[in-house]
Amino acid sequence: MTVQDSAVSSQRGPVAERSPLPDVLRGVALLGILTVNMQDFAGFLVWRQTGLDGVAQVLTDIFANGRFISIFAMLFGWGAAGMLARQGAWIFLRRHLLLLLIGALHFVLLWHGDIIATYALLGLALLLFWRLSARLLVLLAALSGGWWLLSTLLEARHYFLLAPLPRFSDLPDLTTHTRYAQEVAHRAQDFPSDLVGGAVYNGPWLIALFLLGAAAQRTGLLMRPQDFRPFLRHLARWGTGLGLLLGVALAWLNTRPDFASGLLAIPVRMAGGLAGGLGYVGLLGLLAAGGGLGWLRQFASSGRIAMSNYLAQSLVMTTIFYPYGLGQWGKWGAAACLLLSLAFGLLQVWVSTLIVRRWGRGPLEWLTRKLVYWGR
Repeated sequence: MTVQDSAVSSQRGPVAERSPLPDVLRGVALLGILTVNMQDFAGFLVWRQTGLDGVAQVLTDIFANGRFISIFAMLFGWGAAGMLARQGAWIFLRRHLLLLLIGALHFVLLWHGDIIATYALLGLALLLFWRLSARLLVLLAALSGGWWLLSTLLEARHYFLLAPLPRFSDLPDLTTHTRYAQEVAHRAQDFPSDLVGGAVYNGPWLIALFLLGAAAQRTGLLMRPQDFRPFLRHLARWGTGLGLLLGVALAWLNTRPDFASGLLAIPVRMAGGLAGGLGYVGLLGLLAAGGGLGWLRQFASSGRIAMSNYLAQSLVMTTIFYPYGLGQWGKWGAAACLLLSLAFGLLQVWVSTLIVRRWGRGPLEWLTRKLVYWGR
């Protein structure tokens, strides 16, 4: 299918009119991300889950793991490219510097798994590419993402040829930092190296996702899904199918306790996550094109105040599980965590609807607009 690049909008200032699809996608992605992040919040090891917990982990790996974070990253690229088109580089830079600060505070004060600072840093790469055509953006995304996948697969292959090693864990060590001040000091010390290290390791893959989002912005895919029905059908069919196959492979790898399987799970998770995420975009895009989003439109409210909801997830879950909160760390399995994440995520959708109706935006969204568009 051939698509023409959409004309660049001349609108200045914050977006006044919104299509429901991007906000619905962002809201659904927030809920899905929480279901996966619960492992980190609660401190359980995926390869040790059995029984009902094992079933919950398999379902999470097949239908959520990697998918919603891919959608979130592509939407970040979509929004950043749109801001560059409407506002230019100066407003874009101001926003990204502010996001970098918010992400740093989130990392240090709440949770080591922050993605805002990494996105803000790597998103600066769009300054080099956002004017390119959609075809070139997709080509660059394929090259960057393909190189990252190949390098991670080769690294995993190397360890499969060695003697078995125990599986690694990315969970924080909370045994020595039982007080809030201790953990904050520890995270403050780790933040610079974690930010740089994460950007170097994940940079090619995340930039690829940002470029795909920018391509969607150039074509108007998310704003006019009714014009892209054949393309969305292809995404729904092939993305969902390949995503399910790789999701099953990931679920199997996450039952194995060896180092090589954990390393191989990384590219499998991201490749399957991208495929499955595109499949979800296709499915929701088709629903939006036919006016059939129905109750899913409720997710638009949580998507509109995504940053406030994302930080609220960290605040609530670390309060429940971390030692300086309710101390539930390591006491919950995958099944209980899945139920908690779904319950809290749906509660956020309801609360977000009330907030958007009353104030139009969340507290962090209000603050960000004030600081970025100061005097405009």
